[in-house]
Amino acid sequence: MKLLVVEDEPNLLSVIRKGLSENNNDVSVAMDGRTALEMIQNHTFDVVVLDIMLPEINGIEICRRLRASKNFVPILLLTALGTTENVVTGLNAGADDYLAKPFKFSELEARISALARRANQDNKPNDIITIDDLEIDGRSKSVKREGDIITLTAKEFKLLYYLAKNSGTILSREKILDNVWDINFDMNTNVVDVYINYLRKKIDKPYQSNLIQTIKGLGYVIKS
Repeated sequence: MKLLVVEDEPNLLSVIRKGLSENNNDVSVAMDGRTALEMIQNHTFDVVVLDIMLPEINGIEICRRLRASKNFVPILLLTALGTTENVVTGLNAGADDYLAKPFKFSELEARISALARRANQDNKPNDIITIDDLEIDGRSKSVKREGDIITLTAKEFKLLYYLAKNSGTILSREKILDNVWDINFDMNTNVVDVYINYLRKKIDKPYQSNLIQTIKGLGYVIKS
């Protein structure tokens, strides 16, 4: 895999680069946010490992700028901040996964592999899914309802697409975490509920009918 590691702590950067390179990965590095952003915009990477606290431009802002420019390279955030609020902030900015320091190198490798695998699956051609007046295009990652274009973040789209692929099926929070985030959050986290709320404000609230429904004690379902 072609990887970019963005970390301003030299010793940690050296350890990560050495470990990933030993497993036959092509590893590039950057130590500040501006350099990292330029590298991502000008080169293709399979996964970006991105520290949040960086000189010049922080990791959260890098995520926001990339997603705003429709660059959906998989991003794994590294940070010493591990509260639910920070997790939600990072993911809402467009990150795909979140790993708190200190971490085991084996877990870092596993998460990078999972992100690359998920991106490969997401890049395969997909049919357009239609639920009532909602249209979801998996290839262009575009969403329309009643002909209106609805702008979603990368994570919001993944959540909506997963719900839509399983239209009519009740999905538990645990199942959603496993399939949309592909990570093992503390099951007490409210990140799924937060993102469902984001979707409802964009997908349901402006329209007459609600497609996303809560099944008390079981989870969520999207259906006509």
